[in-house]
Amino acid sequence: MSLASSRAAPVWIAAASAVAVAMLGALMTDLGPWYAALRQPAWKPPDWVFGPVWTTIFSLAAIAGVNGWRRAPDRESRERMLLLFAANAFLNVLWSLLFFRLHRPDWALAEVPLLWLSVLALIVVLARFARPAAWLLVPYLVWVAIAALLNWQTVRLNGPFG
Repeated sequence: MSLASSRAAPVWIAAASAVAVAMLGALMTDLGPWYAALRQPAWKPPDWVFGPVWTTIFSLAAIAGVNGWRRAPDRESRERMLLLFAANAFLNVLWSLLFFRLHRPDWALAEVPLLWLSVLALIVVLARFARPAAWLLVPYLVWVAIAALLNWQTVRLNGPFG
């Protein structure tokens, strides 16, 4: 394996992972009649905003992952970082499954603090050895906080569910 291809491997893996998580999340997202019937707060962004925002967030996360991988001081740090990215990906897709596919915004609301904490954990871990990578995840943290507030308002306006 050449040096060029070994340096490119984290880029390809991060990009493929970001695309896979985005695709799984999109597959879980059903904006059909159930969603259209939900009462939403007046401040909710238009639906078309969510795609570009998530694309930006996943792109920044992939860049952060590559940066973190390259700056990690040892194998243990890399493994910890990868485990946190995997947990975050799982929680991200799970939120979409709960909210959109299972039509349970209440369950998604119970899960969203875990998603937010997974982003925070990534920021804290990356800040130890890749501060620029940690900063790239701040928009993700903010967006999940906004999504949590929107999720809470949706539950408040439409509950109970199930």
